[in-house]
Amino acid sequence: MESNELAKFAAEILLNKKALDVNMIDIAEKSSFADFFVNATASNQRQLETLSGELYDKFGEKEIMPKNVEGKKTSGWVLMDYGDIIVNIFTPSMRNMYSIEKVWGDCNIIKCED
Repeated sequence: MESNELAKFAAEILLNKKALDVNMIDIAEKSSFADFFVNATASNQRQLETLSGELYDKFGEKEIMPKNVEGKKTSGWVLMDYGDIIVNIFTPSMRNMYSIEKVWGDCNIIKCED
């Protein structure tokens, strides 16, 4: 799968599990480490665990395993590194604190909806 297809697949999985404020940021021209960020907000810690677990399982079905997973489900932020895409799942307070969209504001931000 191409990186944009992987990003769309991740966004679809997150939306299907009722993640909030899902977007993709095309960082390919500004970054040497990935092509896309996929960002989502979980309404609480339990949903954060559900979202990261579902993403891991659905990617695994396609034999795509993360290179690394950072953060604990109780930390309010889980980062899943799939090489060309990096998925960030936040609780609302952590998403506000890290403001990834502001940091990468000069890149194309694509809002994802059902």
